[in-house]
Amino acid sequence: MTAQLVTDALIMAIWRQGKPDALLHHSDQGSQYTSEQFQRLMADNGVTCSMSRSGNVWDNAAMESFFSSLKTERIGKKVYRTRAQAKADVFDYVECFYNPTRRHSTLGYISPIDFEREAGVA
Repeated sequence: MTAQLVTDALIMAIWRQGKPDALLHHSDQGSQYTSEQFQRLMADNGVTCSMSRSGNVWDNAAMESFFSSLKTERIGKKVYRTRAQAKADVFDYVECFYNPTRRHSTLGYISPIDFEREAGVA
């Protein structure tokens, strides 16, 4: 994990969704998130920074749940020949299954994209 990776991800999200009126970015205290580069990008785009307490996984339960789903549903028993193959498979999981199709109990058993559409934010 590098500052460039998370910076690129946030830039892509802003490009796809537009500059937010109000957005909270929650993460752990990893060096990529605390980097000057990432912190400056958030500040420049009006993104509020929120970070878990050190060593407390419960502060970031939603992401812990996501990574558990990713491992269980997609990558747990796979062996990738290249990093590019792994990246493509994770991208496919997130963009082609998890966000548009996978139903989430915390969202009333609809997908994240359907939830955003119903909430009028998509």
